[in-house]
Amino acid sequence: MNFSTVNNVYFIGVGGIGMSAIARYFVANGKQVAGYDKTPTEITKSLEDLGVEIHFEDDIKYIAHSFLNPENTLVVYTPAVPKNHSELNYFKDNNFNVLKRSAVLGEITKQTVCLAVAGTHGKTTTTSILGHLLNVCNVPVTAFLGGIGENYNSNLILNGTDVTVVEADEFDRSFLTLSPDLACITSMDADHLDIYGNAEELVKSFKDFSECIKPEGKLFVRNGLPLKGITYGIEDDSDYSAQNISIENGSYIFDVKTPKGIQKGFKFSLPGRHNLSNAIIALAMAVEYGCSYNDLAIGLETYKGVKRRFTYQIKTDDFVFIDDYAHHPEEIKAVYQAVREMYPGKKVLAIFQPHLFSRTKDFVDGFAESLSKFDELLLLDIYPARELPMEGITSEWLLNKINNPHKKLIQKSEIINEIQKSDAQIVLTIGAGDIGSEVKKIKEAFHHED
Repeated sequence: MNFSTVNNVYFIGVGGIGMSAIARYFVANGKQVAGYDKTPTEITKSLEDLGVEIHFEDDIKYIAHSFLNPENTLVVYTPAVPKNHSELNYFKDNNFNVLKRSAVLGEITKQTVCLAVAGTHGKTTTTSILGHLLNVCNVPVTAFLGGIGENYNSNLILNGTDVTVVEADEFDRSFLTLSPDLACITSMDADHLDIYGNAEELVKSFKDFSECIKPEGKLFVRNGLPLKGITYGIEDDSDYSAQNISIENGSYIFDVKTPKGIQKGFKFSLPGRHNLSNAIIALAMAVEYGCSYNDLAIGLETYKGVKRRFTYQIKTDDFVFIDDYAHHPEEIKAVYQAVREMYPGKKVLAIFQPHLFSRTKDFVDGFAESLSKFDELLLLDIYPARELPMEGITSEWLLNKINNPHKKLIQKSEIINEIQKSDAQIVLTIGAGDIGSEVKKIKEAFHHED
């Protein structure tokens, strides 16, 4: 598809994290951009500040006349939009060029050198690190992030359009539209079983993705995954691995074993071995692209993280409040490991909001095991997102399976009161639902500690 013939781009679901990054990309490339979303958010406000007209009621009458010409308007939609959406159906019925978000991203990557990050966990952080590294190395890169990068306060890094960095999302198999030059797979744990049916189908789709790489391209895989490629890991015999790791003032200091020898003296400040692993694969891909180790060391040291990925909200000697997007048992384990490594011996209170009835049902035992590890646990009701309730699948059912004497089911309105009752020095909010909107309230309630 030739984007040069497109003057106008209209987004249905423009406030989504992936959708808004593409909207920003088209604004930066001089297109007229507008869109619909269900509710106003900080993301929609930031787009409006860029001149994007957005409305929040599904009705064709709110769309500017210039976007109603099928000759020069591209319509982009997210699979989260319901099938009976009247605007979407209007565009389809009137022969507009209507593409899913993933297909648009696929078209953009076909016209550039593409570095793609796949995996059931770690995509957003790894993509963000990789985009930052290439930017620091002054590569003409556009990086589409699935979160807000702290270095840029944006989900788009824009330093040119020759190279793209993208998340390769396995949800609804959308990553099969990409054509990467370099791609990595960070993990293949079972997830999205509402789409795939079983774990074997999920693994098969990752293998299919590995075959989308361009003929001269390279695949990077975390050591131990059942795929052939350049391997990466931590303190192991991978092609690229972190060695001689120590912790100084909350940062990792380490060397990197590479296929050509040891590179010394790297520093990285995101807690958790899972984040160190993400840093190693981002570094490996940037090296294979052609960046120098000296520039990459600066990039790793200056990387600040992604909002809601182990984000410190309050950090004092006697009280720490961290917010994290973890919504799968393996991600919760990684958060626990990071907290324990950084704060050995301190009491940890976790507040978790399960995301999706189907995911809670599929992984209830994994959730129970990972949540049992915290000193205290407050559990919120399940955030339904795109789903209707399932009989018997409730937070109370999950709570009963958790082996933790200090556990309690609460409402969001009770969070601050429950934290005040606790003597925990470390407080975590965890989940991918609307628990993120409680973070500001908690921070304000305890800011006197700051």
